[in-house]
Amino acid sequence: MVQCLRVHGHDVVDADGQPVALRGFGLGGWMNMENFVTGYAANEQAHREAIRRVLGDELYEQFFDRFLASFFGPADAEFIRSLGLNLLRIPINYRHFEDDMAPFVLKESGFRHLDRAIELCAEQQIYTIIDLHALPGWQNQHWHSDNPTHVSLFWEHKHFQDRAVWLWERLAERYRSQPWVAGYNVINEPADPTGRRLEPFYHRVSEAIRKIDPEHILFLEGNRYSTEFHMFGRPIPNVVYTNHDYALPGFVDGGEYPGVSRGQFVDRDALERKFVERSEYMLEYDVPIWVGEFGPVYTGSAAAAMRYQVLRDQLDIYRKYNASWALWTYKDIGLQGVVYAAPESAWMSRVQPTVAKKNRLGTDAWGTTDAGVRGILDPIDEVFRAEFPSYQPFPFGVQRHIAQLVRHILLSEPLADEGAERFRGCTAEDIDTLMQSFEFDHCSQRTELAEILRGSARGNGDILF
Repeated sequence: MVQCLRVHGHDVVDADGQPVALRGFGLGGWMNMENFVTGYAANEQAHREAIRRVLGDELYEQFFDRFLASFFGPADAEFIRSLGLNLLRIPINYRHFEDDMAPFVLKESGFRHLDRAIELCAEQQIYTIIDLHALPGWQNQHWHSDNPTHVSLFWEHKHFQDRAVWLWERLAERYRSQPWVAGYNVINEPADPTGRRLEPFYHRVSEAIRKIDPEHILFLEGNRYSTEFHMFGRPIPNVVYTNHDYALPGFVDGGEYPGVSRGQFVDRDALERKFVERSEYMLEYDVPIWVGEFGPVYTGSAAAAMRYQVLRDQLDIYRKYNASWALWTYKDIGLQGVVYAAPESAWMSRVQPTVAKKNRLGTDAWGTTDAGVRGILDPIDEVFRAEFPSYQPFPFGVQRHIAQLVRHILLSEPLADEGAERFRGCTAEDIDTLMQSFEFDHCSQRTELAEILRGSARGNGDILF
């Protein structure tokens, strides 16, 4: 029998029954790409299709394979270990393992980089959690599930659900004998508008996984982007329920801290109240808490100093409630990662015009504001106030809905093609040079963030390894 981590009461424990605090990073933007992480526009599939049109099939394959190889390597795993952390949550996109035009046919090539990352982490005694971040049919309404629309079809079509169960069966077959895989994060940020279909699907997929792999922990998220758990019954055995706990003053348009953000006063007590609200289900049933995502963005020295305090307070709150966590995100191009592509790198020189235009037009949901496009949005907002005053669409209301349709879809779609044109004429050697920008030894570090995390890992008596 594989000696995996398991749930015992309100703890995750090892083979000797000792509690293990799982603390580390999410590897955002890697096997599930996100626009703010690397500088493209729109969703991953649109980006990939645009790059293929510009480079052709052969260079397209080299472009993304070299990216995957460079973005996470041995030095990255060693660095995470050096911070005293022991966890890497690995988001994956289903498209690495299955093609929409060939459903239920496994793409073995998808495992090459995932296996490599898991093995590199195991060598450093770092646990990994496999996180299905983008599901067939899109489990939520936004770009980070590789959704080019504002509609989640996963909940409407059994075909998509069948494919997700099938994929988890294949993943369970692959990793059931790997003890350094802490478990399976079944769905990232589900958003079922009815709230009725999530728990039945969890029971179905859990049963399917456990017929193949009865040992590994399942990590199950709440509805509405892992913030709501009221629709769940009693906990499933050997499950960790996980919330996401982004703080209002940590967003790019957040206000002062302590102070007012988006019309709400937020201080440390407010952060704790929100965390407790999002953890109510786990606290009621006395089961482990894992914060699967949280973390501020860092823009400008004054804002960065304030947001570091947000982070310190959140880490202190999690310690108080014995909550494990994975900070979002490990590496990017300078917004949020502890490691980021250097401003003078070949990659940043190439994508900077696209990034600047994204910032001007506010096309990224994560990391840009609408300040430059109020001339478009103000008339639309006024129409909705006058004609549809009670309209509050799922999941986040009318203002976020308008922003998504106008900024994150309408303005982003042409930018995907425009951004890809930045790579026209690249040779194989050019691609190699560009992707070296993401290698650890060529990246910059956010040293204060690293020290905060290192201090948090040292500042308690929990067993990390």
